[in-house]
Amino acid sequence: MPTFQQFPLPDAGEGLTEAEIVAWQVAVGDRVEVNQTIVEIETAKSLVDLPSPWAGVVTQLLVAPGTTVDVGTPIIEIDTDPDGAAAPTEPPVVTGSVRHVGGAERHRGVEPGGAEEMEAAREASAPAPEPAAKPEPVLVGYGLAEGGTGRRPRGTEAAAPAPRSPHALAKPPVRKLARELGVSLDSVTPTGPGGIVTREDVLAMSAQAEARTLATYAGDEQPWLASGTVSSDGRQTRVPVKSVRKRTAEAMVASAFSAPHVTVFHTIDVTRTMKLVERLRADREFADVRVTPLLIAAKALMLAIRRHPEINASWDDASQEIVYKHYINLGIAAATPRGLVVPNIKDAHRLTLRELADGIAQLTATARAGRVTPADMSDGTITITNVGVFGIDTGTPILNPGEAAILAFGAIREQPWVHKGKIKVRHVTQLALSFDHRLVDGELGARVLADVARVLAEPAHGLVWG
Repeated sequence: MPTFQQFPLPDAGEGLTEAEIVAWQVAVGDRVEVNQTIVEIETAKSLVDLPSPWAGVVTQLLVAPGTTVDVGTPIIEIDTDPDGAAAPTEPPVVTGSVRHVGGAERHRGVEPGGAEEMEAAREASAPAPEPAAKPEPVLVGYGLAEGGTGRRPRGTEAAAPAPRSPHALAKPPVRKLARELGVSLDSVTPTGPGGIVTREDVLAMSAQAEARTLATYAGDEQPWLASGTVSSDGRQTRVPVKSVRKRTAEAMVASAFSAPHVTVFHTIDVTRTMKLVERLRADREFADVRVTPLLIAAKALMLAIRRHPEINASWDDASQEIVYKHYINLGIAAATPRGLVVPNIKDAHRLTLRELADGIAQLTATARAGRVTPADMSDGTITITNVGVFGIDTGTPILNPGEAAILAFGAIREQPWVHKGKIKVRHVTQLALSFDHRLVDGELGARVLADVARVLAEPAHGLVWG
């Protein structure tokens, strides 16, 4: 007899409680092998490929793409004995339920029970007649099995109406009205008897089209609309808060309202840093890696931490202790299509400048591809956010939770600057350092920022402090 196994959503990270089903890599009827990727999920931190724990044939996809489910919820059913190799026993009892956003449930199963059980066994062993048309598999939230009832999940479209005739039916006055209003009759859903388009149908379609024309703006048909529900008048799109955006919001609120933030600023001449960047780009040692001013800023920050290690700390509320870190896990804030993520380079203080450049490049590429792991995001000690890449001069960054400071690196611009008593065109940028005032006094924060600025203004300081 077939053996059906339901695979529950596992905890793919540290303390994962829920995840969104992004895309299925298999379909009903597909054969799968052990450890073959079957689904891509999105957690609060990253995209994760889940492998199959069994070999067999997929019998059901229990959760529709775009649905967020809790850890432990069955997401797929696999027949692990599709060829009937196992010895027949009693008819199988397969039960289970799937909960998705919106609260709908779907139960399936065959309960043993006397004559009904025997009849089910006979039907299972008898050759099934060839169906006229094989029904499509039913996904939870995407429709119902025969005789079922339920609600569609939030964010999905209502069931499509019955297909219309290629040529809409309408009376001559209605056709004339449609021409005057510029409404295509074939695009109108008829409500009249026998599938005829009424005057009210045409007026409703015209009003809807006019509302969208007035409400929308150039470029609003971008894919982000597909992730939410558009109002009938086209004036709003509601997108559920989940995954990275949800995690970021929770973390930023917790940080902003638990750690008293202070920000100090510094405007500096980084012309010599720009010259160093050009020299490194021409150096064969750095030929296959991207060298940017951010690399020098990262090195400058670590040199400043070496001189002022008290800033590399965290506040432990539970034990009411300050935890000083004897290592630097350097976080790089990365803007991705999925939202802001802050993976970190482990033990960055041990890396050479070339190794640090490699680390930043790999970390950025991984983050933008949505492939950071929970381990990449954990145990950060201090962060850099490069707002200058967007042409922004500076900002007041919010601390990454669990860290004492974050450095904002602004855009580098050519502008007039007093250099050696004369006004010259120099490369100038702004730095902003936000810090937790429970851990960092104003003097310490100012000294750290001043040291970062000194290295960027004159990279040779790195030789002295290194």
